[in-house]
Amino acid sequence: MHGSANPTPSVSEIDTEGLLRLLKRESSRPLLVNYWATWCDPCRDEFPDLVKIHAAYREKGLDFIVISLDDLNDIKTEVPKFLRSMNARMPAYLLNVPDPGVAIAAVDAKWSGALPATFLYDGQGKVIYKHFGRIKSAELRTAIENEIGRKR
Repeated sequence: MHGSANPTPSVSEIDTEGLLRLLKRESSRPLLVNYWATWCDPCRDEFPDLVKIHAAYREKGLDFIVISLDDLNDIKTEVPKFLRSMNARMPAYLLNVPDPGVAIAAVDAKWSGALPATFLYDGQGKVIYKHFGRIKSAELRTAIENEIGRKR
């Protein structure tokens, strides 16, 4: 890779409160959130699609964040290394909590915590699309386009 053209993404550590603050934003832009981990194969498989979706929609009004459930020890190593290899540009966070179950239940009571999990929120912070397991790129794009289209 060519050094400066592709800086290592910084990954910020957050707790459950920090996560809920990210989700309840003061923005009217829709927000896409993907929960993933470097040890999760379907997460790694779908990541190139997510990077493309980010590139396609960020100028059109979509905010997108990724939340890693990797071990805190990987925040400066495996996680940014993987993001860099994917050329990922979206803000990245690592959930550092004693019990991820609490954060998972706070995000969605119906989510078992299995990864990957993808949620799309409208400008009011309401979940308008969610998918557990590897995303279906076309389905997710349709949901995003419907939401962005409503804004105009």
